[in-house]
Amino acid sequence: MIRSSFGAAVLASFCVLTAVGCTGGNTGAPLPEGTHLKIKGVVLETVQSRDVAERQEAVGTVKAVTSAVIAARVAGTVTQLACQEGDRVRKGQLLGMIEASETAAGAAAAQAGVEEAKRALEEFQSRKKLADATFQRYSRLYAEQAVTRQEFEIRQSEQEVAAMGVTRAEHRLTQARESARAAGIVADYSRVIAPIGGLVTAKAVDRGASVFPGMQLLTIEEESGFRLEVQAPETLLGRISVGQAVDVSIDGSSTIQNGRTAEIVPLVDPASRTFVVKVSLPGKGIRSGSYGRAFFPVGSTKGLLVPKAALIERGALTSLWVIDSRNNVRMRLVKPGRQIGDRVEVLSGLSAGERIAVGNMEQLTDGAEVE
Repeated sequence: MIRSSFGAAVLASFCVLTAVGCTGGNTGAPLPEGTHLKIKGVVLETVQSRDVAERQEAVGTVKAVTSAVIAARVAGTVTQLACQEGDRVRKGQLLGMIEASETAAGAAAAQAGVEEAKRALEEFQSRKKLADATFQRYSRLYAEQAVTRQEFEIRQSEQEVAAMGVTRAEHRLTQARESARAAGIVADYSRVIAPIGGLVTAKAVDRGASVFPGMQLLTIEEESGFRLEVQAPETLLGRISVGQAVDVSIDGSSTIQNGRTAEIVPLVDPASRTFVVKVSLPGKGIRSGSYGRAFFPVGSTKGLLVPKAALIERGALTSLWVIDSRNNVRMRLVKPGRQIGDRVEVLSGLSAGERIAVGNMEQLTDGAEVE
């Protein structure tokens, strides 16, 4: 320590500047000449050359694993639509109504046909009952030789005709019921029902709109799982496998997540020379439509990796604290590269074997000595 009054004043001024720097972020200002500050407790790490995975980047869009596009199945007018984009709906929930007069009329006519077929069957059953009773009487009379054989055979024929009439009436009733059931199903298409539970992401119509079969009404996406669909370059075809671990970055975030390839579409687009790879995404808070990047490993090379916490970013400049052979601290500008896990590749400004500060760096300043 400098014991002169001048040295003490300089040291006091330095301590004030250091306190201010720690409050607003370490500035890395060098110590005044003649000042020798020793700092304890700093965590150091020796930089080593490591195998760094070479990766091929592919960009794409986040999509829900399960989605449903609800389309109109009957022609009519939308009279009710009880949901908006962003609403969460449950499976089986009534979302809207379509007024389809022709469909409703067809269902009513089909039901009337069922009633008519029922009445016809009852009539034929009554005829058969009478024919059966008559045939029984003539059977007894024929046995007693009270009627001729011709009269007996006429009554027998009437009984058979009545039985055939009942059978035909039963078939017509079955047909009418099936037609009514089909017409009822079509009429029920006027009710817009959610086929899955999830988030309404698109609404193509409003109340009062005229719709036709096949016209899109709503889109619902489940929130249980998402995938990043990327356009991978043709050179990766055959080098990517289903189930392979893939690093992904969503919506420009520097945070890297661990994904896994779920599907590979081996069809190459002749215009872009790319093919589709679908990567399953972990975690929550992901939204469909987000921009994302996937990094596919294609080999490895030697490089320098330092903890992300060791880097100091000020605007466009990135630096870190380097400890020289005399244990003095020096701030050095470096050029960062890719982030791999919790470490960042340093492309220039640092050499293997050098020591850097990686923890307890709050009190560091340029020129200080680390014990």
